[in-house]
This record gives sequence, C-alpha cells and structure tokens, in this order.
Amino acid sequence: MTLFLGIGIAGIVLLVLSLIFDGVLEGLFDGVSALDGIFDGLLSLPVIAGFLSMFGFGGAIVLGTTNLGTVPATAAGVAAGVGAGWLTWKFSKALMRDQTSVTPSGSHLVGSSGTVVTAIPATGYGEVLLRLGGQPMKFSAKSAQPVAYGTEVWVEETLSSSSVSVRPVER
Repeated sequence: MTLFLGIGIAGIVLLVLSLIFDGVLEGLFDGVSALDGIFDGLLSLPVIAGFLSMFGFGGAIVLGTTNLGTVPATAAGVAAGVGAGWLTWKFSKALMRDQTSVTPSGSHLVGSSGTVVTAIPATGYGEVLLRLGGQPMKFSAKSAQPVAYGTEVWVEETLSSSSVSVRPVER
C-alpha cells in the first residue's frame, strides 16, 4: 500500500510541477516528427499527473479496503488512472478551444460614426471622437472639405492606427 500511496503523492507533485513548468513535456516531443500530432496532448504533464495520482490512490484504496491483493488493486488503479487521464485530456482540450472574440482594430472603424472635437481644416488634420470596441477614442482626422466642431461624421478610411479619413453625415 505504501508504494501506491507514493505513486499517488508523486502524481500530485507532478501536477504542481505542471502548473509551474507548463508545456515542458510537450516541448520534448516537438522534434520527433513520427510522433507529431499522434498524441495531441495525451503526453502533457497534467494528463500524466492525473493518471499517476489516480492510479496510486485508487490502488491504495482497493488494497486497503479489500482482501483482493496487489494484482486487482493494480488493475483498479490503472482503470481509475486511465479515467482521470482521459478526463484531464478532454477538459484541457475544451479549455484550449475557448477563444475570445477578435480584438478591435482601426479597420473596424470604417463605416462608423463619430463627432468632430477639433475642427478639421481643408488641408490639415482635426480630431474626431469615435467608439472602438465600445470605448470612446480620439483619432486624428482629415476630410476633403472643412468640417466644423460638433459635426457628426462617417469614417471613410483608416489612414493609420491613429488617424482616419471622414466625411460629414448628410441628412
């Protein structure tokens, strides 16, 4: 029973190490082209740690609570370890698939409306207040014609990350 408990504790220690050294074991197998994509996360530290800890503790529980012996305890530990490893693998794959939405950029501004906060001269730049990702942001703006302070404008083009080309809204 001491061996099973030692294996279970080693699995817990490996799990803690997997939190600290995330991705190390996966990096060891990156150079092996024959194994590329076959295991797809099955040889990750959390999966191996889950298998080892459930194998050890499951075997210790069966050995300590029944009179079946070492072989049935080992079989029960392997079954519990495979189940824990598989659940850990599926859970980590589900977490890795969780994606956030695209980060808004200046190209998302085209077609949006805003307000002139510094008048735009015919040959230079003024400033407009636009909303990017729900947040108000000030951009340098130029227009083919002069635009007065407070005028509502449409963004025609993104010139750079901080400047846009606008035209007044005609109603």
